[in-house]
Amino acid sequence: MLLLNLNKIRTAQERFEQVYAPEQFGPTEDYRVVAPITLAFDIFKDKLQYRLVGHVQTILELPSGRCLEPFTIPVDQTFDLRYQPHTENTGEGEREIEEDDLTTAFYENDEIDLGHLMQEQFLLALPMKPLCSQDCKGLCAMCGTNLNTGTCDCKREWEDPRLAALKTLQTQNHHKEH
Repeated sequence: MLLLNLNKIRTAQERFEQVYAPEQFGPTEDYRVVAPITLAFDIFKDKLQYRLVGHVQTILELPSGRCLEPFTIPVDQTFDLRYQPHTENTGEGEREIEEDDLTTAFYENDEIDLGHLMQEQFLLALPMKPLCSQDCKGLCAMCGTNLNTGTCDCKREWEDPRLAALKTLQTQNHHKEH
């Protein structure tokens, strides 16, 4: 775990900059870190509350949503997060989520988990539909050939088995009309 020891923060504002090796983050099902990670932020201390304002930069590799081939995207995420001791989370029961709740996290044992912070930022940087290119042709639904790099002899108008009953009805109605 990559931890920030809050006991070392002595002044109201301090600067933190660190470069991490990609190997410090194992691959997930969504992405793999393929370049050094630069984490830089200012720490603002107010009693037991801390505000981290900065950015994280790296390059992620992820599979294309159509052809499954890996491709890379640059990450340059900015963040503005507030941390307070976990004991202050009193669990007030049900209430409406407010904007501050989305940027407030909790720390324990006088440490902030910077690995978790960075992984959250990586997930926020991922595109909704990751594609290696906008004109990605994907895979052939019949044989699995990557249509970006090759062709196949499969019949392009393959039938979805869930629609077979509709096709039968359409054929029957066409014969009745003639």
